[in-house]
Amino acid sequence: MPFAKPYRSISEVSGTRYPPPHDEPVKRRAWRALGDAFGLTQFGVNLVRLEPGVWSSQRHWHAKEDEFVYVVSGHPTLVTDAGEERLSPGDCAGFPAGVKDGHHLKNDSDGMVEFLVVGSRIAEDHGAYSDIDMVFLPGRGGYTRKDGTSF
Repeated sequence: MPFAKPYRSISEVSGTRYPPPHDEPVKRRAWRALGDAFGLTQFGVNLVRLEPGVWSSQRHWHAKEDEFVYVVSGHPTLVTDAGEERLSPGDCAGFPAGVKDGHHLKNDSDGMVEFLVVGSRIAEDHGAYSDIDMVFLPGRGGYTRKDGTSF
């Protein structure tokens, strides 16, 4: 396996596993799983691309995993419990595991946004979505409503 390669040689994928209607704002997000291309297993590294109007995810928090974001290009808006903050290339943000302050990035600009997201890979991780009635289950086990009922 090579130790270096151009990022454009790594396939870009798009979409979401969110159930309707929660999938709508993130359907067109696209990313390249950079860490997977090198067989990394302890943390993930993704280069995410958001067209205008697209969100990175629903606003969420992780129980067991840390998450870090670095803006490569464009001007996304970071949304947390504290409100909204416009970011610029070179800005970064970190979200410690267990802090129940939901976060996401949205592209409400006219241009393209690209950012790196780095996160732990902990099978027992689970969490919730701050603005909607949805949780994610351990081991990428899918989604339920907060009361445990299925979609």
